Amino acid sequence: MSPITELKKHNIVYIHTHDSGKIFSPYGYAVNTPHIEALANESLLFRQAFAASPTCSPSRSAMLTGMYPHSCEMLGLANRGFSIADYDWHIVSNLKKHGYKTALCGIQHEAGHYLDHEAGAEIIGYDEDITSSKNIKSYQQPYSWDYENALNVSEWLRSRNSEQPFFLSFGMYSAHREYPVANHDIVNPDRVMPPHPIPDNSTTREDYARHLISIGHADHCVGLVINALKETGLYENSIIIFTTDHGIAFPFSKCNLYDAGIGVALMMRVPSSKANGLTMDNLISQIDLYPTLCELVGIEKADRLQGESFARYFYDEMDPHRNKIFAEINFHTSYEPARCIRTERYKYIRYFDHEYLKINISNINESPTKKLFMANQLENRVKEPEALYDLLYDSGERNNLIGDPNYSRIIDYFRNEMNEWQLDTNDPLIKGPIRRKKEWKVNKKTSVVPSSKNRDDYEVYNE
Repeated sequence: MSPITELKKHNIVYIHTHDSGKIFSPYGYAVNTPHIEALANESLLFRQAFAASPTCSPSRSAMLTGMYPHSCEMLGLANRGFSIADYDWHIVSNLKKHGYKTALCGIQHEAGHYLDHEAGAEIIGYDEDITSSKNIKSYQQPYSWDYENALNVSEWLRSRNSEQPFFLSFGMYSAHREYPVANHDIVNPDRVMPPHPIPDNSTTREDYARHLISIGHADHCVGLVINALKETGLYENSIIIFTTDHGIAFPFSKCNLYDAGIGVALMMRVPSSKANGLTMDNLISQIDLYPTLCELVGIEKADRLQGESFARYFYDEMDPHRNKIFAEINFHTSYEPARCIRTERYKYIRYFDHEYLKINISNINESPTKKLFMANQLENRVKEPEALYDLLYDSGERNNLIGDPNYSRIIDYFRNEMNEWQLDTNDPLIKGPIRRKKEWKVNKKTSVVPSSKNRDDYEVYNE
């Protein structure tokens, strides 16, 4: 057990945004996030943290069960009928068994519809749901819902009079589309640079500027929660986690296995840790968070966990705890089975549906940037069934080295590693395509609009 936690179980405060990637000022982006910046200055900041999936429910479910999406069986979006095989696997269940009070405020994406917080809290097993009772759709700007929830969290923290440790999940709608209305006084689109792989033009700058406004809303809410923790004296006895689910909701980012899709912000503040204020380049997978928290607060880790604890980073050593991470796609709106391995130097991606290697357009959120790509023959673009990228020379992941004889041994290595991982984790793709279940809502691969009202855009279930 770590010397940090051997005397007392710390509270755990899990703060998370939607669709944000690493677009925060601590990661070098020109965005106004002073409260997140301040938290980063008092936390261990991970520069090379990755989601287990670049799509919402699988990413969050993997992190909070400590299991890959195909292992916990969250193969698609919970709001489309997918679910975790056993909600007792969720970290909330384990923490409750060890004396923790658990509370949800705002977004969760592991059970049912992400806006139906009451049902989600009940299915997952939270003791309390302190989310705003107002329907998010009643707000002119849905980000006002985040603000009201931040006030609810602040009030809940201030009103606590118990020594019982707690786990608090504060999830924000930000930065989910639709973004706030454009406001050039807040963010001037002529003074922003869309991140790779988004092209730089007036359409994408305007779209990205609105994304930055939404991130600013999230930052304000983070500030309210952190201030409440400090005012109540809970800050010094709480492990604070700030992260997001995957990359931003732009083409070739979210729902893609490029770093733009699986790279995420992750910072953790552990009380009394000498690592607070440091920055780390070691590889981290979000599935490592569950076993790490178990070790930090001194509770048992289930044998089913597939992540690797990095708790030692906070109290004694900084040597890498893993040399590769894995990530996957199964379903987002349509079926797009893919797997990847990322090391410090290389990225290996394999698509498993060789009958459809065009872009799954409905897996891209509707946006002005998507319309720009659609007007320039996005439907004609194809995916390479297998790819290897040398990230040292090709950080943009554009030069596929499959077939290059200079990399033949490296390619063989990744093929073997992929096969072994799939076998070790009982990946359903080993047996062939994943068969659709009746309760799953799935777009056809040729569908364009994710939330199409045309019945012909959806797969028909056949027993």
